[in-house]
Amino acid sequence: MTSSEQPHVVLGADNTRVDTMVPVQTRSERMKSANPEDFGAVTGREPEWRLSPVKELQALISGPLDGAAYPIEVEGEGVEAVFVPVAESLRGDVSLPEDRLAANAWSQVSEVLHVSVGGDVAQPVTIRRSQMGNVPRAAHTVISVEPGAHAVLIMESAGEALLAENVEFVVGTGASLQAVWVQEWADDAINYQTHFARVEQGGSLTHIVASMSGHIVVVNPSAELAGEGASGELYGVYFADHSQHLEHRVYVHHVGPQTVSNVNYKGALHGAGARTVWVGDVLIGADATGTDSYEQNRNLVLSDGTRADSIPNLEIKTGDIAGAGHASATGRFDDEHLFYLQSRGIPEIQARRLVVGGFLGEIVQKIRDEALATRLTERIAQKLRDTEEVA
Repeated sequence: MTSSEQPHVVLGADNTRVDTMVPVQTRSERMKSANPEDFGAVTGREPEWRLSPVKELQALISGPLDGAAYPIEVEGEGVEAVFVPVAESLRGDVSLPEDRLAANAWSQVSEVLHVSVGGDVAQPVTIRRSQMGNVPRAAHTVISVEPGAHAVLIMESAGEALLAENVEFVVGTGASLQAVWVQEWADDAINYQTHFARVEQGGSLTHIVASMSGHIVVVNPSAELAGEGASGELYGVYFADHSQHLEHRVYVHHVGPQTVSNVNYKGALHGAGARTVWVGDVLIGADATGTDSYEQNRNLVLSDGTRADSIPNLEIKTGDIAGAGHASATGRFDDEHLFYLQSRGIPEIQARRLVVGGFLGEIVQKIRDEALATRLTERIAQKLRDTEEVA
């Protein structure tokens, strides 16, 4: 049985019980397990894998992985970041893997990175890693924000990588966390991340993904708004060129009443073979009365030969909500915008830069670290200049 199927009891013509397999229709119905053998073999035909480059992920899906600690650099104060043996870790408190790759990584980790926030952290704290190497690896991070604590935490990744990892967030009662995950991997790097978050009563999580480089980068964040009044904002910005597959699958589960979520991912694509995948799932549970939720994905196509898959999904199990909606759009430049800028003396190339920069800048500006936001803005501008050289 694969993770996209589950037993379904029906009666045959002679009224005998027949167990069949039916597709799992929603994220909430997926099987969860830390044992990779509980999941079926991954062929690429499964609904949850059909848009992913399964062949290039096989080493992470089924192969042996090095799950030991790796070098990190911590910049800033007020946050404790240490590796602990897996037997002494707090992992598994939020969720368990929903696919074979995440479970394979989970099962082979020997040391877990624990990041603890115990109070108000005045300045952003950055954790950097750039020495993962090209050996298949597994990693696990647990981020705990104590009740009433507040912080901005940035994880910057660079260099070579063939990495599968799981990340857990626990945002305590009345706490807030802005977590920014920046992918600046080497051009041939492969990284598959699964993020699980639980937000308690009155807590707030802002989760931002910036995927700029790497050959294959997959980030799948999920957030459970467990407590009354919990909120989750999940944002993403990405720019795929001809050598890149950038994939993001977002899941928000409204459990508690009066919870609020906002999902907004924006991307640009340029170059034959550039590929992006975005799947957004929002589940408003039966007890999540008063929920207000909205999710959207926007993709800007800059050349021929690209492909952007965008699939928003919304499931509502209560009629007592404040609002819910979703939207998706993929298209080229708005000729009217370009004409307006050119009519005011701005050359076409500069006009294109302004339009793309403004389009993606909406997400970048949400980062509460001015230096990082500036650097990402410059990174987007450089990728635009690269497209102009290719064109």
